[in-house]
Amino acid sequence: MQSKELPSPGTLYIVATPIGNLRDITLRALDILSAVDVMAAEDTRTTANLLRHYSINKKMMALHRHNENATVDKVASLLSRGQSVALVTDAGTPGISDPGGILVKLIREQGYKVVPVPGPSAAVCALSAAGITAPHFLFYGFLPASGGPRRRELEALKSQPYTIIFYEAPHRILECLTDLVEVLGDQRRITIARELTKLFETIHSCELRDASAWLQADPNRQKGEFVLLVSGAVAPNPAELPEQAQHILKLLLRDLPLKHAVTLSAEISGESKNTLYSQALLLQREQNQQK
Repeated sequence: MQSKELPSPGTLYIVATPIGNLRDITLRALDILSAVDVMAAEDTRTTANLLRHYSINKKMMALHRHNENATVDKVASLLSRGQSVALVTDAGTPGISDPGGILVKLIREQGYKVVPVPGPSAAVCALSAAGITAPHFLFYGFLPASGGPRRRELEALKSQPYTIIFYEAPHRILECLTDLVEVLGDQRRITIARELTKLFETIHSCELRDASAWLQADPNRQKGEFVLLVSGAVAPNPAELPEQAQHILKLLLRDLPLKHAVTLSAEISGESKNTLYSQALLLQREQNQQK
């Protein structure tokens, strides 16, 4: 049996914490949280509840998205004196749609050791239980809060062939679903995961056209933090593209970046840029598999 881990001096630990069920914390995370000199927490009150549950008493400092840059020097000063620091967020893995990325980047640049202590992630949790068989996914995180920027981001993602994972807040969920249907169409599959690992955990899959009605059928379904998994764009049947357009695309892909090749192919052939882009992604995957 592996012995209890003690933190190394002058080291920053990135510690994943439960997204709901407090028993999801790892033994290694408890080892580190119990023994580090200082904890940097997104919300010290939230983290205090976790520590209290495991009878851990630890000095804490706040590190959130509004003070992350300013806190780097404080953390670096602690590390320079040989102290160990654990970074945690309210739930899940720091730096994944949560504060932490800036701190890790700047601390690494200063030459200090950064050690990950892996654990819960809402995106992976939802994906594992969704029954999605596609081998690839794209994690996006939170879309913009307002409609115009949100729809523009979705337009940029529209042609991606991968399952796309979004996070969404309860007060924006219905607006987000409306924009997903408007931009991506109503026939894609969506898995709505909410309150993961908690008492009212719900994982529901349907077509996008039915998602809003399902949420509105029960007001309780609109509560909690959401993970949305949306199926990717379906690659067009090569037969749907004229042979000449396919030939032009293949020639341009030999010497140009994908997006440039697609743009020129659309201008030359008059075919849909979205259709050509999807076909280009398919050709690119086939070429990679042959290597």
